[in-house]
Amino acid sequence: MAKSPGENGPRAPAAGGSLSGTRESLAPGPDAATADEVSSLGSDSEANGFADRRIDKFGFIVGSQGAEGALEEVPLEVLRQRESKWLDMLNNWDKWMAKKHKKELDMSPGDPKWLDVIERDLHRQFPFHEMFVSRGGHGQQDLFRVLKAYTLYRPEEGYCQAQAPIAAVLLMHMPAEQAFWCLVQICEKYLPGYYSEKLEAIQLDGEILFSLLQKVSPVAHKHLSWQKIDPLLYMTEWFMCAFTRTLPWSSVLRVWDMFFCEGVKIIFRVGLVLLKHALGSPEKLKACQGQYETIERLRSLSPKIMQEAFLVQEVIELPVTERQIEREHLIQLRRWQETRGELQCRSPPRLHGAKAILEAEPGPRPTLQPSPSIRLPPDAPLPGSKGKPKPPKEIQKKQQKQAKASGQLDKTPTPSQAKVVPAAGDAHPPQDLPPKDPVHQDPGPQDSAPQDSAHHHSHESLTSQESEDTYL
Repeated sequence: MAKSPGENGPRAPAAGGSLSGTRESLAPGPDAATADEVSSLGSDSEANGFADRRIDKFGFIVGSQGAEGALEEVPLEVLRQRESKWLDMLNNWDKWMAKKHKKELDMSPGDPKWLDVIERDLHRQFPFHEMFVSRGGHGQQDLFRVLKAYTLYRPEEGYCQAQAPIAAVLLMHMPAEQAFWCLVQICEKYLPGYYSEKLEAIQLDGEILFSLLQKVSPVAHKHLSWQKIDPLLYMTEWFMCAFTRTLPWSSVLRVWDMFFCEGVKIIFRVGLVLLKHALGSPEKLKACQGQYETIERLRSLSPKIMQEAFLVQEVIELPVTERQIEREHLIQLRRWQETRGELQCRSPPRLHGAKAILEAEPGPRPTLQPSPSIRLPPDAPLPGSKGKPKPPKEIQKKQQKQAKASGQLDKTPTPSQAKVVPAAGDAHPPQDLPPKDPVHQDPGPQDSAPQDSAHHHSHESLTSQESEDTYL
């Protein structure tokens, strides 16, 4: 015998659209008042006769199996601090994750084979600087932490001795955590592949430098070609250490400023300037009759060409662009593949300067802030301004007077005229429609044209014009 819907089985959904399985659908009887009374209960515990039971803050009935014992009350101040911290973490998630990741890198023991090499290199980094003059001092400790953290962050690369002076310079200007992340950016974005196991990227850039030298200084290029001096013999320390072991300190800082701003093309320009002024004339080549004399000339450069003002001016004026470097990179990469095969180091593409890196990085996450719910009318002044908005009636009267003076105001239409709607096939709309409310009327094209043109001009000036060199 089939059961009726109202006895033991659930009733069918009502025509109003209530879903099956809800409390309304399970309520006995068709009376709506009964259903409203049942659905007004606050929780299932009240519906099942547990209204007098206590509920803990997790939703469990006190005394049940899932409920915990007596919990210590958390002070209100602590709850507020937790709430504030969660909001700060959600708004600055990358910063907090970087802190957590940095703690893990700092507390990990590290690979012993790299730790021994790093410890042997600590005392060699700027031993006459006050940060690194003491063995075991805070400077050497921070340098050890940064280099060890990088071996944990990039275990496939490990540690390269040329990273030590880079990290030491960074530590002179920022805390250890920031120095670590700057080192990561240099190794991954500015000089990718430079510190890999087989140094393939630096070998490729040596060929690029030598090819560009033919255009910048044919005399120096011919001399180095005649003596068969490989670029790695003189440019490896220049490029991998970013000239920290070559130039005077004032020149190093100026070169690094330009390097961070414009990328690796600054490193190429500095190298080309040094080669040009060291070997770029027949008079200078008289003392460089062999390979040994030539390499010694490049290792002991004249202080004049390394002087800050002279070097920066020459670097700025040297016509070597990012496009030329990338075009030469493709040429040398093709030659490498033809003679040596594919590169084993799969480094990411090189980015030329801070602007390129910012454009390549994804945008920051939007801050969790409530969107404004109060919209001001177009004619209302901004909050804090002294002027008061005019009432809409005064604005309407003023515009009507101006229209009467110009003879463009028509008679006030009757309600019947206002309801006239043009047919779908009418070519011209009726002329007796009332004018739009001047207060809510959209601004005309002549009103918005100056703003649009000004905005377009400012946007264009920021994006389309090439930046000038402002290092002088």
